[in-house]
This record gives sequence, structure tokens and C-alpha cells, in this order.
Amino acid sequence: MAYWLVKSDPEEYSWENLVADGKASWDGIRNYAARNHLKGMKKGDQVLVYHSGGISAVVGLATVSKEFYQDPTTKEDAWVSVELKAGKALKRPIPLFEIKKDARLKDMMLIKISRLSVMPVTEAEFELITKL
Repeated sequence: MAYWLVKSDPEEYSWENLVADGKASWDGIRNYAARNHLKGMKKGDQVLVYHSGGISAVVGLATVSKEFYQDPTTKEDAWVSVELKAGKALKRPIPLFEIKKDARLKDMMLIKISRLSVMPVTEAEFELITKL
């Protein structure tokens, strides 16, 4: 099993939307590095859902329920989506400033490549964030 973090602007598609929908196509990604990470996701992988902008925090957990397929928002073959199934909300949002302050998370991609919308996280990073 692998671990991931996906970002979403809550004004476009929020954690609450994912929970209400139960599952969703994680689509509209137009960055090659992020697209390659989508292609690396496997059914059952665990995902941290991060709200970018405004709150800038990890807010919930999801699971990859369907591996990559053609992105339904475009006809271009280059872009893919995965399906995410809503899990549970974190007990509290874990804000970016708190992640940056924690020395154990200093190498996290969220800090090093902050603009990337889909990224791997290590098991240790995943466990630490879910315990915060």
C-alpha cells in the first residue's frame, strides 16, 4: 500500500463535497508530475485530502477506489483521473503552518514542492499527520 496527498480548492470541490458524494473522480489535474502520481495510485492506497487556499490544511482521509482512467473533463489522452472514496474526517484540520513547524515532516513534498496537487507521502508522514 502507498500513501498520497491530494489538494483541492474547497470553493471548487471540498472535503464536505467528497463526503456527501461518497466517492468522486479526482480529475482536472493538468500538471505532468501530478498526473504521473495519479498513474501510480493503486486501489486501496490511502490518501490525505488537503484544502488549499483559505484554511491550507489536511482535513480528511480517502481511499483510492479505482485506478487511473481517462480524465472525463478532457478529450486529451495525456490526462488521467482516479476515483477516491471518502473516509473519515480528521479530528481537527492539520494546518500547513503546523506541518512546517514539525521537524519530523521537514522533507515532506508538501513543503518542498508546495504547488504540486497530487504527491506521495511516506507511511511515517501519513501516520504522523493522522495522529496530530
